[in-house]
Amino acid sequence: MIALGCDHGGFELKQEVIKYLEEHGLEYKDFGCYDKQSCDYPQFGRAAAEAVASGECEKGIVICTTGIGISITANKVRGIRCALCADTVSARLTREHNNANVLAMGAGIIGTNLALSIVDTFLNTEFPGEEKHVRRVNAIEP
Repeated sequence: MIALGCDHGGFELKQEVIKYLEEHGLEYKDFGCYDKQSCDYPQFGRAAAEAVASGECEKGIVICTTGIGISITANKVRGIRCALCADTVSARLTREHNNANVLAMGAGIIGTNLALSIVDTFLNTEFPGEEKHVRRVNAIEP
């Protein structure tokens, strides 16, 4: 299951991500926000990240206008490795090298087509578990 979180700046892109997930038969849990009314991203980014950290959800996708604030929030949750990606190469490498479990995107930075390609890459790239990458990921955790 994929945890979703956004603020008002990411709401429309989150709706596109939901369509993608539904078209691909992927389950998700939407932690908000639920409309374009101004709101604070930490509430929704934290909720999605906590669902991943607890094991309720396998991965997460969080979205705000730049992706920066919501990625910082997600990374405050122990066990989360959230990567802000604006291209598919970064999305692939953060899964392969960092075993990132949450993807952050900036709705005001990237368009829908690129965002959905990033989502597809992130969700479909496995962590290969090479010893050097496992060692590095383990060194991230406090």
